[in-house]
Amino acid sequence: MALIFITHPEVEIDPAVPVPRWRLSDLGVARMRRFVASAAVEQVEAVWASTETKAIEAAGLLAARHGLPVQVRPDLGENDRSATGFVPPQEFERLADAFFACPQDSVRGWETAAAAQARIVAATTDILQAHQGAGDVAIVAHGGVGTLLLCHLKGVPIARTHDQPRQGCWWRHDPAGGATPEGWTPIAVG
Repeated sequence: MALIFITHPEVEIDPAVPVPRWRLSDLGVARMRRFVASAAVEQVEAVWASTETKAIEAAGLLAARHGLPVQVRPDLGENDRSATGFVPPQEFERLADAFFACPQDSVRGWETAAAAQARIVAATTDILQAHQGAGDVAIVAHGGVGTLLLCHLKGVPIARTHDQPRQGCWWRHDPAGGATPEGWTPIAVG
């Protein structure tokens, strides 16, 4: 059994809609469909997602390939940024830099990186324990918490240098084999 952690691809950005309700864009759907058809996910036997619309939509495309349900957990969500809501891209990048640089500190009311890491590690551990002996488990979530989980699995300090290069990336981890994931790979070019 392997863990396949996938981040949602591109979304339709709408400042009038709460960020957790943003949907996948046409490009995001197309990229996810290409990834779902790949050999990387052919052994998936369980699909999990955060409660955010974009993650559920991406997970649904994967689950449909295997005739599986999408199982949803709130603790797979992105770091809680509800204190600021939508912020313009340049400001968001500055806030994200500070989030990763000071993991114990809240940035403008955001959940701390340390707290988000503890949450995603606990959720993932719980999911993997429930699926022991099964095929691959896919978690479709978000880049921030995926990076925090990746840092934990690699045994390295939280740092943005481990962040995904773009939306819609993945990595694979074999918990039984003990090898750490190498890093992010885009789900499909597009």
